[in-house]
Amino acid sequence: MSLVAGRGPLSKDPAGWFSSPLPDDLVFLEPHPRRVQAIRNGQLVIDTERALMVHRRDHPLSYAFPADDVGDLPSEPEPEAPGYVHVPWYAVDTWLEEGRTLVHYPPNPYHRVDCRPTNRGLRVSVAGATLVDTADTVIVFETALEPRLYVHPSVVRTDILRRTETSSYCNYKGYATYWAAVVGDTVVADVAWS
Repeated sequence: MSLVAGRGPLSKDPAGWFSSPLPDDLVFLEPHPRRVQAIRNGQLVIDTERALMVHRRDHPLSYAFPADDVGDLPSEPEPEAPGYVHVPWYAVDTWLEEGRTLVHYPPNPYHRVDCRPTNRGLRVSVAGATLVDTADTVIVFETALEPRLYVHPSVVRTDILRRTETSSYCNYKGYATYWAAVVGDTVVADVAWS
């Protein structure tokens, strides 16, 4: 998210605008001060404090490493940083940043999640049945995304929800489980998540 994805300023669909157009192939690289490690087959194969963060338009955030820090791991040169290479995320078993296991992608230094209690009302109906109707909400402001309202499960008609196979992961909010609303013959897949 953040700079190059979603509605971030360097994405293809930013929420705001610049005074001049940006090139489509714009890449932002910066030194990453955190220790990055990778484990493959139980062995530590990367251990560096010299990684770069690579922000490439409409691509997940990635690391670039000095070529001599990655040994014989599969890698591709980073054209914007001579001497640095990318290691495919799935080329190792586990990625760590400052000892914390990472899932799917590195955490973004420009990403922020703010949660605020609010009295904004939320009413959701499915096929004439009210799923939720409350003003006791929490609004989540997350960088480059539209604000979202969350509610406590106690105000949701969980009797008409059925768990689906859908799941997702966010470095900031964790794993999500999705729910379908079932009202008579009407099924709305993934209408809610928890």
